[in-house]
Parts: sequence; C-alpha cells; structure tokens
Amino acid sequence: MARPLKIANACAFWGDQPGAAARLVSGQPDLDFLTLDYLAELSLSIMAIARERDPGAGYARDFLDVVRSLCPFWTAGGRTRVVANAGGLDPVACARDCAGVLRKAGLSRIRVAVVSGDDVLAILRASPAGFANLETGEALPAVRPRLATANAYLGAGAIAGALRAGADIVITGRVADPSLTVGPCMAHFGWKGTDYGRLAGATVAGHLIECGTQACGGFSTDWLDLPDNREIGFPVAEVSADGSCVITKPAGTGGAVTVQTVKEQLLYEVGDPGRYLSPDATVSFLTLRVEQAGADRVRVSGAAGRAPTGSYKVSATYRDGYRAHGLVTVFGHDAVRKARRAGEGILQRLARSGCAYREQLIECLGTGASVRGIASRMSDTHLVETVMRVSVAADAREPVESFTREIAPLVTCGPQGVTGYATGRPRVLPVFGFWPTLIPRSAVKASFRMVKGARR
Repeated sequence: MARPLKIANACAFWGDQPGAAARLVSGQPDLDFLTLDYLAELSLSIMAIARERDPGAGYARDFLDVVRSLCPFWTAGGRTRVVANAGGLDPVACARDCAGVLRKAGLSRIRVAVVSGDDVLAILRASPAGFANLETGEALPAVRPRLATANAYLGAGAIAGALRAGADIVITGRVADPSLTVGPCMAHFGWKGTDYGRLAGATVAGHLIECGTQACGGFSTDWLDLPDNREIGFPVAEVSADGSCVITKPAGTGGAVTVQTVKEQLLYEVGDPGRYLSPDATVSFLTLRVEQAGADRVRVSGAAGRAPTGSYKVSATYRDGYRAHGLVTVFGHDAVRKARRAGEGILQRLARSGCAYREQLIECLGTGASVRGIASRMSDTHLVETVMRVSVAADAREPVESFTREIAPLVTCGPQGVTGYATGRPRVLPVFGFWPTLIPRSAVKASFRMVKGARR
C-alpha cells in the first residue's frame, strides 16, 4: 500500500504566523505539501483598497516572505511543494514575484504555476439581475454601482492540473479552503473529478487543517489545559488513497490532537453537516468516524460524497460607507456610569451640529459589552475601571470625520479618571458590505499556467 500523502497547513488567514512554514519543514522535512490559506471573506476588499494606492498590492505580499524563509530548505534538497491562495486579486503578479524571489535565491528549478478564473466581477456587473443575495434575497442592482470585488470559490481541478504538469508552487486567487488540500490528493492519487467518496474524504481533511492551529487545540474550549499552549503546533493531514486521513502535528510542538480538538474543528463554520457544500463534492459528515489512533493522532474516515451542485458560491463585496471607533479608559468610582455619560455626550454634541449616523454604539468594555446581545453578568457598580468604545457608521465620510475630532476633548471636558488616550484621532475606515451569491459553473472557466521571471 502506498504511504499516505502528508499535507500540512502553515497559514490560516492573512496575518497568521509568518515563521510557521519554515518551522514545519524543519520539524517534519518529509512533508509532501504545505497549504497556506490567506483569504477570509473580506480579504479581497482590503486588497482592493491597497491596490488603489499601489497597483502592486493586489495580493498577500507576506507570502513572498514565506517563500524566502523556505528557500534554505529547498536549497538543501527539500522537496515539499506549496499550494497557496495568496494571489488574491492578482494571482499572476503574485506568481511572477514569487518566481523572482526564487530566481534571486538560485532556485529557478522551482516551478511556479498560477490558477486563474475566479474573478467574476465583470459578469456580475453585466447581468446584476441574476445574482440575488443568498442571505437576504435582495437584488444586486441596488448595490451594483458600488461593487468592489466578486470572486467565485473555485475547486481543486486546476490546482491538480498544475501539480500534474510539474508545478512545485501553485498560487491561486479565491478557491474553496478545503480545495487547497483536495488538489494535491487528486494529483497524487490520480483521482478523477467524479470520485466523490474519495474527494469527500479529502475535503474533510482540508476542512480540518484549513484553520491552522485550531485542529491542534487553538481556540479550543479547553485551551487553558493544553500542554505548552504558548506554542501550539500546526496540523498535518496524512491522507490515504481511499480519502481517509490521520490528523497529527510535528513532534515537540505544543497543543494536542485529540478527538475533542478534531471534532471542534470539524463542526467549525458548518451549517448542515449532512450536506457540506464544496465545489469538489457534496459531503456528509454524518457517517464520519473520529477515533484516537495514538498520541496526537486522530483517524477520520467514512466521509460520504456525491456530486457538487451546479453552481459556485461567489463572495462579492461593495462599498458601504465609512466607520470609526474611539476609545478611552475611565478609572475610579462610578467608572461605567461616567463612561456611558461621556459617550452619550459625544453623540449628542454631534447630533446638535447636524451629524447623522446610520449606526452608533457605546460600549463599556469589561462589563460584557464586547458580545452584543448578551446581557452583562457583572454589576456596573463594582467596577472601578472600564474602556469606553464609541463607534459610528455613515454613508458619507464627513460626519465620521467630525466624530473623530470629539474623542480627545474628553481629556478635559470628560469625567475625572479619563486616561489611556495616546494614539491620536481615530482613523476613518471604509466599510464593505458582503454579498454572497451563486453563479452557474458553466460561466466560470478555471485554468492554470506556468510562469517565469518577475515583473521587476
């Protein structure tokens, strides 16, 4: 029997630990693949803002630092391959710049491929009537002029094609998170796009490792009780030819891989466990077996799969005004009452000057206010310190700008005990609305190609 394919995840989101990839290959040099997931739902909106200021900022540039950190491993003969969705809005530029990093390191032999086809913004703009919001049913024409991004969640097919063609690094834009793992499995085991049972198993494996350390106890209910929880390890999926897998982590890393940590991640961001939708297969978790198979080893098997739906999910975003948040600390007796009164005073002064906000919120952190809708379990009268956070949002920038000028004056016109104001005026930030919708698979053409050289 062929040995399992070893696939690790070294990045759960844009901003995750930059040294994780190098640590993983150092601690477990026999890894076949590293996956790196950079894209949350609104990541592409952030990239769109950055690209307006700098045309070269349409992708996760942190990824280039990760590639640099791996160059010594590859120079020494390491063979671990990489699949990453770091390409964001500009996967071609990301791939070219990645190839440039490799060339400077004397590693031109490392072949880079780019997957394209997820950008469907032009399609939504051309035919907005066909793309209703999945959550609200609202028609897209209402926000069409403000659309910023629209990207379909591609599947594993183009990734697998690039790997079969010899790519060592595959860079994508938007793909479904588990597909970063499914692609290597398809290429390695020779699975077809209709091997739904095996694809379902690999989808489960990808789902389990896509959030990085969470499978090893990060974010766990019993996080405090984990061994060495200051240095939780990143997960490794050992995927077998039948699609089953063992979830583990490199020896010597913190955290734990147990039935509990795996089940917690298994149910993370899952709606219907009997119908988990991915572009590669429709998966049922109801038949899964999750069993401890040794220290920090959990076997997951029994996934049931059938054909995917005829649509891709699309994550679209649109410009939706501006927001700002201001914070000060209030210390002393009646701290919470003082803080609330001070926040109310800010909003009243702004209202008298003609500023109107579609949303405004006063929170006294430390009283349970950080989780909206949950009643505080603390009595305000017993607190001698709180952080007051006032937030506003508006369609126009001007009233939000006016708000940012009202925080500092609390140092002299607010209650005694105001402190903690040393960061200057709050920033005015753009707001992006999220527009989930569906697009027929036939309208999306995923493809890959090899790249050479760098743009500059």
